[in-house]
Amino acid sequence: MPILLPFHKSILEEIHDPATSDLLILARGLGLRRTICTLMQIYDSKQSLILLLNASPEEETAIGDELGIMGCRRPGLRIVGYEMGKRDRQDLYKNGGLISVTSRILIVDMLQSDIPTELITGLIVLHAEKVTALSLEAFIVRLYREKNKAGFLKAFSDQPEHITSGMSPLKNIMKELQLRRVHIYPRFHEDVKNTLETRRADVIELYQRLTEPMEAIHHAIVQCMTITLSELKRSNKTLELDDLNVESAYFRSFDAVVRRQLDPVWHKVGPRTKQLVGDLATLRRLLTYLLSYDALAFHAYLETLVTSNTTTVTGAAKQHQSPWMLTDAANIIFSTAKRRCYVLTAPKPTSSVPESQVIDVDDEDAWAALDEAHGLTRSNNGDNGKKKEEKKPWVPDNMSPVLEELPKWDLLADVLQEIEEELMRQEAVSTRPPTRGTNTVLVMTSSPRSSTLVSEFLGEMDGTAPKGSRGRSMMERKLRTYLYWKGQNARQKQPRYQQPPRFSVPQPQSSSQPEGEISEALKRKDKTRQERSANRRRVRGGAPMTVAPSKPAVVDPKVESRDDGDDIAAFLASQPSDLLVSSDADALLLETLLSSEAEIDFDTHYGLLAPSQTVVVRAYTDDTDDQILAELQPRFIVMFEPNLDFVRRIEVYRNSNPGMGVRVYFMVYQLCCEEHKYLAGLRREKESFEKLIKERGSMLLPIFEDKHAGKSDAVIKTISTRLAGGRKELSTVPSQVIVDMREFRSTLPSLLHASGLLVIPATLTVGDYILTPDMCVERKSIPDLVASFNSGRLYTQCELMSVHYKQPILLIEFEENKSFSLETVAESAKSYAKPTSKYPAKKSTGPTDSDRAPPSIQSKLVLLMLHFPRVRIIWSSSPYGTADIFNDLKANAFEPDPNRAIAIGAEEDTEAGAGINAAAEELLRCLPGVTAKNVKYVMNKVGSVRELCELDRKGVQGILGVEPGNACYDFMHRGERNTGS
Repeated sequence: MPILLPFHKSILEEIHDPATSDLLILARGLGLRRTICTLMQIYDSKQSLILLLNASPEEETAIGDELGIMGCRRPGLRIVGYEMGKRDRQDLYKNGGLISVTSRILIVDMLQSDIPTELITGLIVLHAEKVTALSLEAFIVRLYREKNKAGFLKAFSDQPEHITSGMSPLKNIMKELQLRRVHIYPRFHEDVKNTLETRRADVIELYQRLTEPMEAIHHAIVQCMTITLSELKRSNKTLELDDLNVESAYFRSFDAVVRRQLDPVWHKVGPRTKQLVGDLATLRRLLTYLLSYDALAFHAYLETLVTSNTTTVTGAAKQHQSPWMLTDAANIIFSTAKRRCYVLTAPKPTSSVPESQVIDVDDEDAWAALDEAHGLTRSNNGDNGKKKEEKKPWVPDNMSPVLEELPKWDLLADVLQEIEEELMRQEAVSTRPPTRGTNTVLVMTSSPRSSTLVSEFLGEMDGTAPKGSRGRSMMERKLRTYLYWKGQNARQKQPRYQQPPRFSVPQPQSSSQPEGEISEALKRKDKTRQERSANRRRVRGGAPMTVAPSKPAVVDPKVESRDDGDDIAAFLASQPSDLLVSSDADALLLETLLSSEAEIDFDTHYGLLAPSQTVVVRAYTDDTDDQILAELQPRFIVMFEPNLDFVRRIEVYRNSNPGMGVRVYFMVYQLCCEEHKYLAGLRREKESFEKLIKERGSMLLPIFEDKHAGKSDAVIKTISTRLAGGRKELSTVPSQVIVDMREFRSTLPSLLHASGLLVIPATLTVGDYILTPDMCVERKSIPDLVASFNSGRLYTQCELMSVHYKQPILLIEFEENKSFSLETVAESAKSYAKPTSKYPAKKSTGPTDSDRAPPSIQSKLVLLMLHFPRVRIIWSSSPYGTADIFNDLKANAFEPDPNRAIAIGAEEDTEAGAGINAAAEELLRCLPGVTAKNVKYVMNKVGSVRELCELDRKGVQGILGVEPGNACYDFMHRGERNTGS
């Protein structure tokens, strides 16, 4: 059970009172989950109903486990999911206790009165920073406060950076949650500071310099980011982009900030601006991957970037390429990343080439003398001959593997060696083991991929090798995989060209021609090209940072990468097919595992390891790291990459275990984005808390009113003036709208309720919203509209609405603060340009790109209107606009009947579908000729799908009709016809 620190107790003393509702904003890493679990333990009782909202599935599991450890086991935290039925949920709510439920399920249960809202003891809301006026949590709070004034609401957040954007963000969150008290606990809070500075861990800061190639790549990436950002500001001078700089581009939220500012004018900006926004995210990822990926993975990622930047999905040349790839800095990135992996040397010349008489490539003494004459030093000259002798058979002849390792790998190996020596020294000094803590070493990384890479390095590390080559075996294995990948890519490109460039192996299509002359000519041409490119690469290898001024900077890496792929594919084509797939070492390992020796020595291979022999490598997560620290209780922690949250977790862990000595190795790359990002994150969090404290001091608290205090006004508002003779009649039915269950994923039902309409959830077959007995609305967002057109679902929906309702409506709803346009200005301008006498229209020699392109959304909408003339289209700029439109459409109209709306399009007999197999019905609906209108009729005619398949063609036509019957029969019996033929 975790120990509560003094500042945890002071927080609980302030917020534990059930008579108050509070918002707690706590700095990350200070034990927010521990505080929430303790609070839920206090409230745990069968006489109370406590609901946990806005928790992810991982958080639900972790909170349930921690409550079980704390003693809340009977029944503990129950989780309500989509698989739980309506009756089961009702019984669960009535029994009380701690329940975690998703917002979408809870809002439907509250609207349908499946949960006794007036009996809810309290709500606990996580991630309060995500609550807005459009969120379901705000909808739940409004319904909760309409029927329950005595229950409490506790909201929690550990993301202060998300509550600092916009006008009065803290006040808006408290307004939506209907709260009046907020507690802010940053790291510099007096109680937190006094508690955590009592006992401090032994921290050893290790600053590692990047290698020279990594420094060159890092500097070039930052230069590309600066160029891209300045170009973005220059092309969009009307927007407020002055606050954006390279330092803010280190964080993942930077992309969202830039996109949020460009969203209102997104339909006006050109493709170049859109490309720049995407390039900023790509360059930010490159900075992260440079420090966490191995050299081969980073180089492979760069190659995919180059390919995707020059070629579209269809294989055509890409029009709008990334501007940063056309800079000199990009050439440094590509060429240096390649040299970190391997160096291409001159191929071994044959006697037919006259240049072989000048210098022998294999003569290392001659190369050494030449380098010495030019003033170049060759530090690995002595080892080069050995490497040539021990060269792997799967490495091409003109390739010299470099395989640069990350500098932190050697540093980690030295740290683990130091920890092992320290453990041995402690065992020699004291005979009894330490009473608290274990000797397990915990290594924390930034991502699961990074932790996998570190685990592979530690598993295959050669301790006797010199620094920089301890992970040589692992890198060689990765190089082998990389060569296989390159060869496969080059082989896949072969059919696209009649003759692949630089391939000397004969192709099948050239077998009818005289083989000897053509192959010799191609060989001589290929060798000449290879020697020229090899000489060019050797010059670059001697001067890595120079760029030839006579050629464009971006051409060289692309040409080199393509030539490399062709070289590798040509080499693999001349080797056995299983050269890169299987190896003798793998076969030997398999034999060892299957042999009896492994079974005899079972404990050595599969038994439990002693804590002193265990190194646990994990990636940073959330508050689950606190539980890991409490379970493992390590005395040695290695932070392979810096993380501000985990630093606080170690402080809390150290103060929660008073008698334990904790040593922390804090590893960080010096003078690079990793160090800058850590310091910038610390500064951002401090500034965010200062803004929140300042806003709390000058914040105006809202006064909450009871909207249902005067119901007489609502009754008078629903006067019906459609009766004959001018008579007026009061309607006692409140203004209501029937909403389909699936629509609660959107924000519109919440806004409809906020506008004063009574929202009634129901499972509708036809339409999404029923406004009046004659008016049905099908709502489509832009992505849903495109998907519905592509699948044909919209045609069926409009058909059903036209059959059952007099006023069918298609509502096309755009997102708030985004472009209110279906196409960009550039796309619309090029289609409406008229030819003049000065610039006459070009004669078309064939179908243009616009002719080959699929029809636009506007064209499909026109066709839809021609087929269904009674369907009306309403355009809405945002959900707020939709709520106003619905209120206007319902003015002076009758209210819809929920029972009739549910029955429309569904089976009349409510008991008819009780014994139907849902999976078989779904399969039947997928058959051609079977639609939503005739599926019930087909199910009444045949007892199963098998019975339908056994009918002859006339039988299927008798049920579905001639044309649909033919389509269904051909579909079902197509396989038999193919096998018979």
